[in-house]
Amino acid sequence: MPRYNLAGRTVLLTGSTGGLGTALARSLRERGANLALLDLDGDLARQQAADLGPQTAARGWAADVRDLDSLRSAADDAAAHFGRLDVAIAGAGIASMAPLETLDPELWERVIDINLSGAWRTFRATLPHVKQTKGYLLAISSMAAFVHSPLNGPYVASKAGLWALCDATRLELRHEKVAVGSAHPTFFKTPMMDDIHTDDAGNTLWGGNRSGLWKMIPLDEVVDAITTGIERRSPMIVAPRSFALAARVPGLIRPLVDRIGFRGTTIPDAIAQAKDGWSPRAER
Repeated sequence: MPRYNLAGRTVLLTGSTGGLGTALARSLRERGANLALLDLDGDLARQQAADLGPQTAARGWAADVRDLDSLRSAADDAAAHFGRLDVAIAGAGIASMAPLETLDPELWERVIDINLSGAWRTFRATLPHVKQTKGYLLAISSMAAFVHSPLNGPYVASKAGLWALCDATRLELRHEKVAVGSAHPTFFKTPMMDDIHTDDAGNTLWGGNRSGLWKMIPLDEVVDAITTGIERRSPMIVAPRSFALAARVPGLIRPLVDRIGFRGTTIPDAIAQAKDGWSPRAER
């Protein structure tokens, strides 16, 4: 597959000032991409952009992934500023550490809303522009999409949901020549992991992520895998590569279902007939 050259293309990234977002933005800029950096803290995003280059190469916007209008405004502004929008990365995310019995219900809602619904909103807001360039949508999921740890109910549910969302969206956009991918790194050092390591339950559960199955990998390895995956417009990005089989086994049957279950123009025909959803007649 020919390399998707990032030089001169515009990449929009939510959660840009987080641990992964900061490193990923730097890597993408090194590949020549123009960056639309979106974060809840607009001042921080604008400072991040200024550190990466002139406004012709990087610019920051305040945006809340829990607010579709906020994302649409930022995406529209970014497309107008750079003249195009080629890649949208849904990178905003949070975690929690509590069992179902004691988890604050509001925290459940918040994790799902940011991690899963926030990615959906990001895709929805950027799609009109990405369709024009036949570009690429990417959601930052996790190996937690496949390995479901206890005390992480909302997090693993949101990450598994992201994987499913990307698979469904990929089929919807296949005829539009827009590629869709999900990234699934294992543990790596970020401020989020620092929070987990200061939590007694987190340390007990994963042993400080110092060795064994839960051992952290370098941030650079994750960033390199994601950047390379974007250049390949990959449907799935796994870091480290040694975990690829564990990530792919659950989806082995999916390509067969994609080919057999949705032949020809079935999907675009259904899209043409669809409305904006419907309300259930009764709860079940």
